Amino acid sequence: MSNKNTKALAHEKRKGESALSDFAEYVEQQQNLRFPASRRTNVVATSSANDAEHHEELDELFDNLDLADTAPRIPLRDLVLGTDDHTFEKLHDVIAERIEEGMGETVFELGYENNGDSMNLTADDWNTAYKRLVAVAKAAGADCELLLTKNVGGELEAESTANKPDKGGGCNGKILIRRVPTNVEDVIETRIAVVGNVDAGKSSMLGVLVKGDLDDGRGKARVNLFRHKHEIESGRTSSVGMEIMGFDSVGKVITSDTPGRKLSWEDIGKRSAKVITFSDLAGHEKYLRTTVFGLLSSSPNYCLLMVAANNGLVGMSKEHLGIALALNVPVMVVVTKIDICPPNILQETITQITKIMRSPGARKVPTFIKNREECINTATQFVSQRICPVFQVSNVTGENLGLVRTFLNILPHHGRYNTDAPFEFHVNDTFSVPFTGTVVSGIVKSGVIHEGDNVLIGPDSLGQFTPTAIRSIERKRIRVPAAVAGQSASFALKKVKRKDVRKGMVVLPKVEGEPNPKVHREFVAEVLILSHATTIKKKYQAMLHVGPVSQTCAIIDIDRELIRTGDRATVAFQFVQRPEYLAPGDRLLFREGRTKGLGIVKAVGYDPNHPLMEKSANGDDQKDQDKPHAGQQVRPYQNTPGGYGVGRVAASGPDTTALELLRPGHHSRSEDRRGRQDGQSGCGYCRPRPPWTLLWTSAPPGATDSESLGQAILPLRRYGRVCITGGRGDAALPGPHGFMVFKDLALRASWMYEREHVRALIKMAQLGVLKLGKAAGLEAFAFYPLERMEEASDKGLEAGASELVVIGPRAVVACGLLRTT
Repeated sequence: MSNKNTKALAHEKRKGESALSDFAEYVEQQQNLRFPASRRTNVVATSSANDAEHHEELDELFDNLDLADTAPRIPLRDLVLGTDDHTFEKLHDVIAERIEEGMGETVFELGYENNGDSMNLTADDWNTAYKRLVAVAKAAGADCELLLTKNVGGELEAESTANKPDKGGGCNGKILIRRVPTNVEDVIETRIAVVGNVDAGKSSMLGVLVKGDLDDGRGKARVNLFRHKHEIESGRTSSVGMEIMGFDSVGKVITSDTPGRKLSWEDIGKRSAKVITFSDLAGHEKYLRTTVFGLLSSSPNYCLLMVAANNGLVGMSKEHLGIALALNVPVMVVVTKIDICPPNILQETITQITKIMRSPGARKVPTFIKNREECINTATQFVSQRICPVFQVSNVTGENLGLVRTFLNILPHHGRYNTDAPFEFHVNDTFSVPFTGTVVSGIVKSGVIHEGDNVLIGPDSLGQFTPTAIRSIERKRIRVPAAVAGQSASFALKKVKRKDVRKGMVVLPKVEGEPNPKVHREFVAEVLILSHATTIKKKYQAMLHVGPVSQTCAIIDIDRELIRTGDRATVAFQFVQRPEYLAPGDRLLFREGRTKGLGIVKAVGYDPNHPLMEKSANGDDQKDQDKPHAGQQVRPYQNTPGGYGVGRVAASGPDTTALELLRPGHHSRSEDRRGRQDGQSGCGYCRPRPPWTLLWTSAPPGATDSESLGQAILPLRRYGRVCITGGRGDAALPGPHGFMVFKDLALRASWMYEREHVRALIKMAQLGVLKLGKAAGLEAFAFYPLERMEEASDKGLEAGASELVVIGPRAVVACGLLRTT
């Protein structure tokens, strides 16, 4: 191959990698549309008489709630140092709600108020507050584990303050509060997919973590994880191995009291309050299909990438990392074999990991964990997918393995599941158990299932579903009466033979009088091509993975003549062998050898009488007609409050970025100085497609208290309904980016508000005045960096939003009154 062609292929590959991160986030947002909220009425479009009547009711409601003049809440310091029953109950409510938000556990920072201010506790105050917190946790059915302290002293003192105490910071610390499960159904479950190149030490490390004994350097620890004889002989995993690791309510690892003895899954499940389920995946290239199946079918909450220190990030490690990034799964890296790696080679490996993680395709911030303080701080902040923890361990000497266990112990819950939606279960594996019958295992995607429920399983080769019933349910080999969304479970089915079930089937509820679910051989998806040596046209075939479904597919239509590396396109696929059960929002990967592309299902079924290219051409023509010109005046909205005037299109065209438009002094920047007490100085907005105007506001970080919430809601009542999402009732969500505001106003900001206001908001939601959380239907719209406002506006436009405002981090929402066009 010539140098010219080699350079061209490298350029195309970089193009595909740079587009991966953006498209993966887009896929994550589109997935949330699978269970859309009910359509909201357009209050702005109603008659003025109805508006006036509604506003009068709203004014009366606000007057009764008196949000702006709410009495100050009890400071958290008074709650933890109080001695009466009233403060005990208040603190109990705070702890119980935090545990519920954390799906059974939470990390409490004793020493700081909800707004981040220090309590300035002395050593005696801190000890008193800690004892009271333990008593409150006991009353809430939970246990406490002290993770880290600062300015307190003792064995758990942070390294940053061990030798140089922070005199002005006061005593503080982080405490893990975990609910004590009353039965197996309440055990917290976190699924982690373990990937990496062959001989990276994946199975060995899992064996060390689970058994508690160190490896001998020759594969002693990994033997118990293998399922086949040839795996033991070669030392290479070829199937999807499953292993669990349990923690009790105080964070202690569940292991056998007898050295060298491995506990059964049943023993671990009964003694644990939190269970980590590891999927040990194959690292060899010839088992890539099995690895991709394991990554998609197990719905992992996190991905653990193993890298051998003496080899670096080579071979299939990069392929596995790309798949994890495509699935938008948080990634943590473990560098193994540091005991046999020379220091210079180890440094080269670390440099390589840093470079790859910071590349445009990954856009992650590697955080190297070297001590307990860094481990705990990173684990509590791992809700941000931009963070990538990196550990350096040895399975032979045990170096830093304690940090890995601590990290896994306090790893927060990640993932979103809908328990209110209809039941849906994806089959990952099938078994035939003596005296039990056919058993299927997998993940409950949505809803709840109980023993004895009548269900349908399918589709078979003809697209038909077979009626059956749930004989029994097991979780981690322990029988349970029910399974809910997000849990892995196994079902014993009645009157079904194993030869009639396969991986990739679904189990759905059987509803009398309704037809069987529809299956499709064709579907339409939006895809991104990651890498391909040539162009892709119609009739191209590849192996397609959608959840547990793995089947060859052919492209039957594209919205353009051809696509190549880095292109995003709408494509119609057709299964070659049999129809499958799919739903809009499902993620997909397709490959020919190695991974070629990823995407998301947009629609099931395909009409050849309406080709995709025709729709695309008509859509592009309409977009060109609607596109405004720089400086073009746009009409003001008649019902806009506050006397806002005519908006102006800031700029048009791909050469001017949103970031440039918002810089002070830019000739296209439109500002509105309205002089607010909080120091709000102005706002600028950049060009979207009409009828939108994007508005960027900012406010000082101090303007994040509950008073600001009241000030924000009251002016916005003129819009009718106000939808508020994001944030917690007792803490702020740190956010380096702006947040989107859609439709009847949906406020997504990182402010903090008080319990009294939360109850008032819930009451207003019950009365239909505003919508909160999932009811606002905003799961599809995550935050976007400022440089990507154009893309954010496009996504909202596709979802049918007619109004949009962008509010900066920690912004007073009252500053963001809509400028509509």
